[in-house]
Amino acid sequence: MIKQLIRLTGLIVSETCRTYHYEVINSSGESGETRQFHVRISLELFRNSPLKYQDGPLLTREHLEAQLDRESQGAPAGSPLNVTVPDIQGYMERHYPPKARNWNGYKTLRERS
Repeated sequence: MIKQLIRLTGLIVSETCRTYHYEVINSSGESGETRQFHVRISLELFRNSPLKYQDGPLLTREHLEAQLDRESQGAPAGSPLNVTVPDIQGYMERHYPPKARNWNGYKTLRERS
């Protein structure tokens, strides 16, 4: 496994998307190769999902890491990368576990009075 440093270097917000800019530094070997990646999330996806703008950096980093894990010598990860609905669903499942569904504080308080 190649050791890599992933650094968020910027964010551009346009009318249609948020584009996160990353620098990936290959720290193994002597070359210290640096690559640039751009990961986009459509603003429509933010509006139509429970995703928050604060989730953007972590979601895009995880998406980039997944692409880097899948790359091979013959097929390097490309840029720009686009976050899709399945990416958001997976992120939400990993970071926002479902809440207890059988708790109803209002009903409990009402029954006491």
